[in-house]
Amino acid sequence: MKITRTVLSRMVAGAALSVAFSVSAQAGSLTVASPQDPGSWDPIDTFLVNWASVATNIFDGLTYRGPDLELVPGLATEWEELDDGTRIRFTLREGVTFHNGEAFNAEAVKFTFERLLGDEGAQGPQRSNYTAIESVEVIDDYTVDFHLSEPDPVLLTKLAGYGAMIVPPEYLAEHGDDHFNTHPVGTGPFKVVEYNPREDVQLEAFDEHWGGAPKLDEVTYRFISEPSTAVAELQAGRVDIVIPPTIPIGMIDTIKNHDEASIVSVPSPTVEALRFDTQSGITADERVRKAMIMAVDRQAIIDSILAGEGEVIASFQGAQSFGNDPEMEPLPFDPQRARELLDEAGVEPGATVQIDVRGNDATFGEVAQVVASYLQGVGITASIQPYETNVLLNDIIPEGRTGEMFQQKWGGWTFDFDNTAYLMYHTGERWNPYDSDAELDAMLEAQRSITDQGKREEMLQEIARYTQDRALEMPLYSINALYGVRDRVKNFDPAPDNRIRLTEVDVAD
Repeated sequence: MKITRTVLSRMVAGAALSVAFSVSAQAGSLTVASPQDPGSWDPIDTFLVNWASVATNIFDGLTYRGPDLELVPGLATEWEELDDGTRIRFTLREGVTFHNGEAFNAEAVKFTFERLLGDEGAQGPQRSNYTAIESVEVIDDYTVDFHLSEPDPVLLTKLAGYGAMIVPPEYLAEHGDDHFNTHPVGTGPFKVVEYNPREDVQLEAFDEHWGGAPKLDEVTYRFISEPSTAVAELQAGRVDIVIPPTIPIGMIDTIKNHDEASIVSVPSPTVEALRFDTQSGITADERVRKAMIMAVDRQAIIDSILAGEGEVIASFQGAQSFGNDPEMEPLPFDPQRARELLDEAGVEPGATVQIDVRGNDATFGEVAQVVASYLQGVGITASIQPYETNVLLNDIIPEGRTGEMFQQKWGGWTFDFDNTAYLMYHTGERWNPYDSDAELDAMLEAQRSITDQGKREEMLQEIARYTQDRALEMPLYSINALYGVRDRVKNFDPAPDNRIRLTEVDVAD
């Protein structure tokens, strides 16, 4: 069944438009403030939204999904599902080159996925997203077949991001993985010309890009972890765009009141929760976890700290997520019932918990303080432990060394609950250091083999209800993506998932 015919005419028109752009004058330089240096630019090494914010401009996938959330051809011009969804044939775009001049072809696709699914990929966090792929078969220079162990209803979306970005075989063979981490080469509209760890990464327009040359000559991403510094640089004109989640809610008016900058707010898939250590301490008891959730007024947090830029969530996903049940209610704010549950569990007043948070996330730091205050109201004393973000995400959480509660911010970039739920709840996954539930594992595995999307949606909703019943985390809110943008920036299309493609962006003199 051909599934991309409906978008091909649009792509032809878009290609013609891109050619027109490629012969126009380029418009200078853009500087973007990003809150975090990912540390490696290799697509298989990362799960960070801040990686994707930059790397969406460096790499291409076989498919592409832009700010409108529609899936369209990328390095593949079309694809066809065969053998009841266990084989997908991709027709590849011809005439594409990597930034180093190396040709893109079927061998590059095969190499990319064998590397992702092999020993190198096993060292990173992305491989589990693509394990349905058993092998990639080269049919000819511009045709590949993906052989799947079972249908993966989210695979085509996954191919638009992160670990599935196509990498150059010859370049990696010559220079090695360590060099590639800091000197990445892709087929995207911009190429890396200089990377200064913890400071910045500088990109230059790749005029030979298959979609046409970018309007900008160059883009610099500065890594500014301190929100007040990023906002000050925006006000001073030394930064043109500040990307989420940098801007604290308390600084929205500061930007709105500036003569040459504004706030751009869009609903996003990003959700925040405080997850529990379900293995030890008082949070090993399901009654205690439910009590802690019911002790916290999440709507009050949104109103007072987020200035209304969010929505209470019942499960660890936003309203746009496939698998979200709009009829599912969050556990209510009910301090009296919370105290009753704590009494039933034998928790004495004065019991202590630790909440681990990202130290550079000013807004969530305020949220954590309010959560601690609510917990104090039911007799639990919470201390807050900040960590450098990379340490928390790469060491503390995966190694199961957190306190009783720990911050989990999740981009949900596939807009499909599978990509969140499997990684959060399946036994042995990186983001599930404590819990093992055979029934939940079976539910997660079963929905991945279902091709009937209506039935799969019902199964995902059932998973959400199951995790709520077990109180595996305190779901807090989905939050809007807030961009700070200088008025000189033109044609900027804010992405809900922070993956901003800058091909069409230009700047006024």
